[in-house]
Amino acid sequence: MYLIVGLGNPGSEYKGTRHNIGFDVIDHLAEKNNININKKKFKAEYGEGNIAGEKVILLKPTTYMNLSGESIREVINFYKISGEQIIVIYDDISLAVGRLRIRGKGSAGGHNGIKSIIANLSSDVFPRIKVGVGQPKGDLVSHVLGKFSKEEQEMLKKVISAAGDSAEEIIKNGEVEAMNKYNSFSL
Repeated sequence: MYLIVGLGNPGSEYKGTRHNIGFDVIDHLAEKNNININKKKFKAEYGEGNIAGEKVILLKPTTYMNLSGESIREVINFYKISGEQIIVIYDDISLAVGRLRIRGKGSAGGHNGIKSIIANLSSDVFPRIKVGVGQPKGDLVSHVLGKFSKEEQEMLKKVISAAGDSAEEIIKNGEVEAMNKYNSFSL
């Protein structure tokens, strides 16, 4: 079983913001694979289904970004999921809009959602898909909680689709194969 987590903040005021790109990818995966995200438990909204022949849980924590790890810990304790079978999808300001980067482990790189996950799992070993949201030109908080420009929105469907495809690639062929295929992805 795989747990695919999209990071973001709950509430309509955060919909479409840079920080919620993880939620957008989960919504894309749910639609593509006919998975209803209609359950509420584990401090999250989630749905269960199959992707690439594997049972998956698609999870959107409702804890707000900085406490995302609490939700993930509850799910993995309940379902007995190992770190290698958790895929986390989130925004990355160090990547330009239209870029993806997959990593199998590593530090939080200043991302509070990832810090929370590492603290709650007591491990930094879990595959992650970073979706570029661009460098802030001013205040970081205003940037990540801001909406994408019209020009950037043109690219979003392709980027969200590619991020979803890369999660499926991790499930089918492993993270190394996914890295080889998607770390050079750019629009």
